[in-house]
Amino acid sequence: MAQFSVFKNRNPRSKAAFPFLVDVQSNLLDELHTRVVIPLAKATALAKKPISTLSPLVEVQGQKYVLLTPQLAGISRSELGAEVTDIIEHRDAVIAALDCLISGI
Repeated sequence: MAQFSVFKNRNPRSKAAFPFLVDVQSNLLDELHTRVVIPLAKATALAKKPISTLSPLVEVQGQKYVLLTPQLAGISRSELGAEVTDIIEHRDAVIAALDCLISGI
């Protein structure tokens, strides 16, 4: 599995709010049976404008989504749906969001 790949969310409880999950785990850890993911929410679905460094905008299938970095989670590989694309072009923004979450800067 490639870092920054975007997968469909298969979880019936959360897929309406978070249709996609971004894999942010290093490719060096492919042997693990779990992946660290960040959910994506439609930008239009949010009531308040998010902190841009913590929750950057990305485009998936022609629509704007917000990377909900504070909702970072570890899930089983089997819980990931089909891979739909990658957001490698947003790598710097994703790394900055993770840095903001962990170190506050």
